[in-house]
Parts: sequence; C-alpha cells; structure tokens
Amino acid sequence: MRLEFPTSYRRAGRRARAVPLLVLLAAGVVAGCGQKTAADGPAGGPSAGMPVEVEPVKSVTIPDTTEYLSVLKSRRSANINPQVEGQVVRIFVKSGDRVTAGQALLEIDPIKQQATVSSGEASRAAQEANVSLSKISFERSKKLYEAGVISKADFDSAQSNYDAAVAQLKALEEQVNTQKAELKYYTVGAPMDGIVGDIPVRMGDRVQVTTLLTTVDEPGALEAYIYIPLERSRSLRLGLPVKLLAAGGALLANTTITFVSPQVEPDTQTVLAKAAVPNSETRLRVSQQVRAQLRWGERQGATIPFLSINRINGQYFAFVSVNEGKGTVARQKLLRIGDNIGNDVEVLDGIKAGDHLIVSGTQFLQDGAPVAEHLGSPAGAPAPQANSKAVSD
Repeated sequence: MRLEFPTSYRRAGRRARAVPLLVLLAAGVVAGCGQKTAADGPAGGPSAGMPVEVEPVKSVTIPDTTEYLSVLKSRRSANINPQVEGQVVRIFVKSGDRVTAGQALLEIDPIKQQATVSSGEASRAAQEANVSLSKISFERSKKLYEAGVISKADFDSAQSNYDAAVAQLKALEEQVNTQKAELKYYTVGAPMDGIVGDIPVRMGDRVQVTTLLTTVDEPGALEAYIYIPLERSRSLRLGLPVKLLAAGGALLANTTITFVSPQVEPDTQTVLAKAAVPNSETRLRVSQQVRAQLRWGERQGATIPFLSINRINGQYFAFVSVNEGKGTVARQKLLRIGDNIGNDVEVLDGIKAGDHLIVSGTQFLQDGAPVAEHLGSPAGAPAPQANSKAVSD
C-alpha cells in the first residue's frame, strides 16, 4: 500500500529542498569572485611586478694597471770566478755562510806558482850579486879615470855595465812581485760582505778563468727586473708606481721604476725596466719570481658587482630596471667587461653610469618581466602590504 501526500505538501517539500542548493551556488560565486580579486590585485588592476633590489651604477676612478712577471736580483751580487787555472784543493765555506770582505772561500793548488816565485827570487838574488860586482868595478874605473890611468871609453863602459845590472835587478824585482801577486789569486776571497750562494765545484775539480765557483750576495738591497712589451714601452717613465705581489695576490712591496733601458731586447722585443725593492727584513730572495703591477694612470668608468653578471655561451649579461611608461620592467643587457676591481668588474659597454642595476633575483627574471624596485630589500622579500591586503579582502 503506498502512502500519498496531498499535492500542496509535495510542492512545499520541493521548495524546501531547493533552498540549500541555492545557498551552495551563491557561496561558489562569492568564492570565485574572491579568487579573481586576489589574482588581479587591488580593484582588479594589473598584477604587481617581482620585488628586486636595485643599485644605481656609479662612475668611479679606475686605475689603469698591467701585471708582468718579474725576477728579483741583488743590487750587489758578485759571481766568483777564478783568475788562474788549476785544481781545487780546499773549500773553506759552504752555501749559505755569511762571509766578510777578503775572507777565503776556496783554494786552488798553488804549488806550481810557488815554485815560480822561488825561481824568481833566486834570479833576483843572483842579479843583486852582479849589481854589487858592477858597482865595485864602476867605482874603481872612476878613480882610475880621474887619475888619468884609463881612457874615457873604458870609464863609460864600466858605468854602462853597472847601470844595466841595476836595471835588470829592478826588472827581476817587478817580476817577483808580479808572481807573488798571482800567488794570492790561488786563494779565492770574498769581494764584499754577504751570503755565499751555491758552490757547484768540488775538491779535485780543475777550474779555468771562466768557471763559476760561487756567488756572494749582499742581503737587503734588491732590484726587480721587469720586461715590458715594446708596444707599451712608450708609456714607461722613471717614477712610475709599481706594486710587487706574491702568487696569491698579497702585497710584497710598493716601489717605483728607477731605470728604463734605452735598448730593446732583440730576442723578446721587450724593454728592460728596473725597480728598487726595499728588503730590510730579508723576506725576499735573489732570483725570486714575483708579479709586478705597473700603474700607468687612471680613468673614469662604470663598475658593477661581479655577482650581478650572468654568463651565457661565453657572453656576459646583466639586468637593469627600466621605466617604460606603462610600468617598470627588467631588461637584459649584453656587456663588454674590463678589469676586475676588488669584488666589482669594469663595464666597457652595455651599461652606463646612472642605470638601475638589478643585483638580486636575476635568476628568476626574463627580459621584459615586470619588476618592483626596492633599494636595500633582498630578492624574495614579502610582497608590499597593499597586495597582501587585497588578497585578504
């Protein structure tokens, strides 16, 4: 048996069921409107740009510098070569020893020269006897000539023999002195106070006058030898500032150019320049290689932080903020860069002083993307309060 309600009851039930459905539909419309407002921004306007940090590009004074490899040499350094030939029989010092002027470094076998000196002294002694005999004969002839016993010719002959004997004695004395002086060369001494360098010879080696025995360097005073390419040599001048740098970039010394060679090195087509190097603490060593940074002058130019540059396919780009009337957008600029200056880099072309450089958030930007400039506000900071309020509404 089916229970049926009157028609009026059935219509009322349908109206009651329709009311919740209308409420749900209205809620959906309101929610949709709220989402559209949040997406479009306040009052349905255009969307806000991405917040980015910008810095005005400044024109700064840029030093015009160039670095070259330099070699340090002692301003008082002596290469020790023997002045005689012979065999090394004694070495009195070792590498690194401090010596004084005249101190013996090594000895070359002097036996042969000592024999020569002894022979010369014997010849001189024999000649001294001849001089004594010639003198006696001359004095006798003088008395006989005065007494009229001998002729003038005999007297002149006696005087000539005596004079010849004296002259020969002087020659032998000079010869002996020379031989004794040469004997001193067999003991090689230090020409000045300094430090002994490498000693490549050993006892028993036979040396010649061209053989390098060792070196003696006076500590402290050094010179930097800098070879400048010919095309840049026209800017060389005395007093040009020079910085000597270690391999890691640490400053070793500040100095200036003290010598410019008037000649060109034929093999390398370079010009030699020298700079005096203070080395009172003896931190630098002879033959040490250092970097010599020459400062030719200075110029005005624009610089930007190195971290604001993107490198794509070997080319360098940076973003600048540009107001194009309808709004502020990011524009990607192709750069031609110059030297590094600390944490910045010189821009030769692409960006000029006064441009608004975007220094953060560049990895999220594309050319023409709308941006909102913020000085000192890092990329990724919360959106402005107006936008937050629009979303909450």
